[in-house]
Amino acid sequence: MPDEGLFCGTDTMTRDEGYYAVLLHELTHFSGHPSRCNRDLSKRFNKAEVAAEELVAEIGAAMLCAETGVTQDTRADHGQYLANWLQLLKDDPKAIFTAAAKASQAVTWLKGRQAGAT
Repeated sequence: MPDEGLFCGTDTMTRDEGYYAVLLHELTHFSGHPSRCNRDLSKRFNKAEVAAEELVAEIGAAMLCAETGVTQDTRADHGQYLANWLQLLKDDPKAIFTAAAKASQAVTWLKGRQAGAT
């Protein structure tokens, strides 16, 4: 994660919200390791694995942002991600369902790691 002080606010999102939105995105990536959710998308998506993983991370972050009340604003650098996601969804219309299911699994795993969770 970049240093928290490097983040800045926008008209629709505070600096803290920007930081936490990115943190939740990165935590969703973190959950994919074989010792965690074991999210290997290479077999399902082949060359589009990176685009699929980014879609999982963004959906997971959106779920977590919604639960925690963090406003998540679209950033200018999301354009490149959007282009890759659009191609992924054109090539595989069911990819969104796989990505959402994997994101939900990641969110469940992450929430299970909260302090005091049973």
